[in-house]
Amino acid sequence: MAWLVLGALLCTMGSGLGTSDLEDFLPPSAHTCPSKCICAADLLSCAGLGLQTVPAALPTAVADLDLSHNALQHLRPGWLAPFSRLHALHLGHNELDALGRGVFSNASGLRLLDLSSNRLRTLGRHDLDGLGELERLLLFNNRLAHLDLHAFHGLSALRRLYLGCNELSSFSFNHLHGLGVVHLRTLDLSSNLLGHISIPELAALPAFLRNGLYLHNNPLPCDCRLYHLLQRWHQQGLSSVRDFAREYTCLAFKVEASRVRFFEHSRVFENCSAVAASGLEWPEEQLHTQVGRSLRLYCNTSAPAVRITWVSPQNELLVAPGSQDGSIAVLADGSLAIGKVQQRHAGIFVCLATGPRLHHNQTLEYNVSVHIPRPEPEAFNTGFTTLLGCVVGLVLVLLYLFAPPCRGCCRSCRRACRSRRWARAPSPLQELSAQSSVLSTTPPDAPSRKASVHKHVVFLEPGRRGLNGRVQLAVAEDFDLCNPASLRLKASSESASSTGSEGFVMT
Repeated sequence: MAWLVLGALLCTMGSGLGTSDLEDFLPPSAHTCPSKCICAADLLSCAGLGLQTVPAALPTAVADLDLSHNALQHLRPGWLAPFSRLHALHLGHNELDALGRGVFSNASGLRLLDLSSNRLRTLGRHDLDGLGELERLLLFNNRLAHLDLHAFHGLSALRRLYLGCNELSSFSFNHLHGLGVVHLRTLDLSSNLLGHISIPELAALPAFLRNGLYLHNNPLPCDCRLYHLLQRWHQQGLSSVRDFAREYTCLAFKVEASRVRFFEHSRVFENCSAVAASGLEWPEEQLHTQVGRSLRLYCNTSAPAVRITWVSPQNELLVAPGSQDGSIAVLADGSLAIGKVQQRHAGIFVCLATGPRLHHNQTLEYNVSVHIPRPEPEAFNTGFTTLLGCVVGLVLVLLYLFAPPCRGCCRSCRRACRSRRWARAPSPLQELSAQSSVLSTTPPDAPSRKASVHKHVVFLEPGRRGLNGRVQLAVAEDFDLCNPASLRLKASSESASSTGSEGFVMT
């Protein structure tokens, strides 16, 4: 009864209050979808509404929030605190000119952050604090001209960073502005104002990052070492270089009008010697092993390393104790051990070493080739067979020397010799039969097989003469090759070959 009374009271209150009053009475988490926005499950889109500030009342259960294509100019610190499930935030195509400290401090679960096509000019050290799980960061098409050396320090899980179409004149590849290269796979710096690049820092990048490093459409210097380095990457098939080969240009005389392409014939690079680029990249060590064998890789750096991390050919981060499937182990000394090598272990293993006396991104690469062992042939005991042959030969010699022949054997041998008939010389017909067997489709080692009735073999007919003293030819069908005497020869008038024939004829 009490529940009925409470329900009636709520209904009465609801009928007496307006809609706005009811929204104020309900808790904030129960607010419906904001006006003009689109809500679907855990997705909320308020794009293209001309918003100048973020709406105050948003569903707290949202996981994908789209505020792009508006006129947002400022983001207040802690504004993401109610959205504990948020993993994607779209803020592109707004008018943001700065971020500030604490803007993303409550977005620990964010995986995607889109800040593209805004008016950002600088990126401070604490602007991206709180994004420890961020994997993709879109900052292209802004006005970024300065990046703090530790701007990306807390983004340890970042895999893709897009900084293209900005105004960056320099970039530190040594420390990547505080960004670790363990997880990073894509770094887009295209269409900036990069006029100076450290060639040794570029060469020290690991292979998986070089394949995702985009430097095209920048006023790069026409340096011989940079030219040979990019040529080597192009020959290695790095997609980041080959896909944009025509857009890799450099300034020959530090003038915009003097741009030349790296990968096309130009007099600028004719005098460049390949020796200038030697020693830039760490040599890739080639290792060959077989399936089932053990393998151990050592990260031999130039100085002691504090921490050693490995990256497998499948881009799996390998730290102690090892891989997820247990086939690869990372030992206490930093070395990598594989108990039983399989074909899936083939590829490039990268060692990343860090330490106070090492560069942040010093790497070593091992290109492992795995081969399937060939089955060994069965051993043949030649010593045993030689000994057996000697014993048999000795027995036969002794029998020949000391065993007297029996008289009955001699008599039977004489009778066999007397009764033996020596084969007569082959007749001309038999000789020709032997020659004609080459033309027959019936193999000579099958005496009981008849020639096909659809094939014709030409024989010389003995004892018959045609016109002008020439030997006539006759065609025989359905004959036995092993019994040429039973061959019935046709009359000369029925011969299938012409009397003017000069030799064997096949019809």
